[in-house]
Amino acid sequence: MLTGNQSHPPGNRPNRSVLTVSDLNREVKHLLESSIPLLWVSGEISNFAAPSSGHWYFTLKDARAQVRCAMFRGRNRAVRFRPDNGREVLLRVRVGLYEGRGEYQLVVEHMEEAGLGALMRQLEELKARLQAEGLFDPARKRPLPFLPGNIGIVTSPTGAAVRDMIHVLGRRHPAAEIGLWPVQVQGREAAGQIAAAIARAGNSGRHDLLIVGRGGGSIEDLWPFNEEIVARAIAACPIPVISAVGHETDTTVSDLVADLRAPTPSAAAEIASANAVELWQGVEALRQRLLRATQIQLRHLRQRLEATRNRIRHPREQLQNRAQRLDHLELRLQGAVQQHLHNRQRELQLVSRAFAHYHPERELERRRQLAGSAAAQLQRAMETFLQKRREQLGHSSQLLHNVSPLAVLQRGYAIVRNEQGEVQKQARSLTAGQRLHTRLADGEFTAVVEQVSE
Repeated sequence: MLTGNQSHPPGNRPNRSVLTVSDLNREVKHLLESSIPLLWVSGEISNFAAPSSGHWYFTLKDARAQVRCAMFRGRNRAVRFRPDNGREVLLRVRVGLYEGRGEYQLVVEHMEEAGLGALMRQLEELKARLQAEGLFDPARKRPLPFLPGNIGIVTSPTGAAVRDMIHVLGRRHPAAEIGLWPVQVQGREAAGQIAAAIARAGNSGRHDLLIVGRGGGSIEDLWPFNEEIVARAIAACPIPVISAVGHETDTTVSDLVADLRAPTPSAAAEIASANAVELWQGVEALRQRLLRATQIQLRHLRQRLEATRNRIRHPREQLQNRAQRLDHLELRLQGAVQQHLHNRQRELQLVSRAFAHYHPERELERRRQLAGSAAAQLQRAMETFLQKRREQLGHSSQLLHNVSPLAVLQRGYAIVRNEQGEVQKQARSLTAGQRLHTRLADGEFTAVVEQVSE
């Protein structure tokens, strides 16, 4: 804290505490930065300058006042537009002081355009609230069904997104049934329609999986999927939900709440049908193998038949009996092949179910829980350590105060020095007329010895 000089008796002026201008500016800067937290300020840019250093300097003003601002290179790289004079902006700033000129200024941490900024601020507040409620928690996200037989789609019936999804599902998983829940995907009524459709589709009992989304567009076009009513409808849906909103670079609140986010609607359809494609590919591979084995076996039997026919020229009846037996064996072989194919298909089903049971996501979930428990234990240990250190510091501070000479003065004692600054401990060392300087708890005074008594 800065303090002025105290008054002293004439002829006994102590050394003054004098600050340089640099020291003063440094103290004022510290006071400003430590007493005022980060805050939001809006206004109009003027006198914008961007030197070769990469830093930005400008004035923020309104109708009645203005203030200098600085935004350094490490921060302004994240700004998505080029500031210019006359533009209305919203800033998150720290209040500071430019020591070189002693000028009060704002150090800008974040900049956004004023109109869109208010909307984005509302979005960030919604995200923070939903995250605090646990709606973004990976632990609550459900795994997708292994082979969904009925897939619901909540989207616009006229957009390209629904055509793409139906085309992909028809090509990759033709056995699946598709249920379309038509809604508006932009405009004022869109959010309410989307939320209502999600609730009806989830509670209909028809679907194993639900895809919610639309094609790309501006942030305003995608905004219904940032509405709280849609996010809560997805969270409350009793079946797993895939969110497929916009392009790969677009991320909405619906994406964060859903059980799985797909970068595009087409990708959502591919994800929903991935296991079906793998299963069909596996069955086709087995079918080809069995077909080749059957053809080889039949070729071998035909060769044996031909050799038998060459050896047995007559009688004709015996040859016919052998041919009939060969036909019987061929029918048995075909039956055996069909049974073998059936058994392999059953084995494939069992393997698929076992794979679904021992899915890597289960192990990942267990590891996430262990990591969360370890973090909580570390937090408690740090708090206990800091509390012990605070107690030790308080105890040491009290001991230091008890042995301080100033503490002795507070109890009514004084320190007496002669004019040479030597402490006087005994009365017999004093002489009448001698000048003495006496230090008390709150200051000093000068006295003259009139009489010495032992």
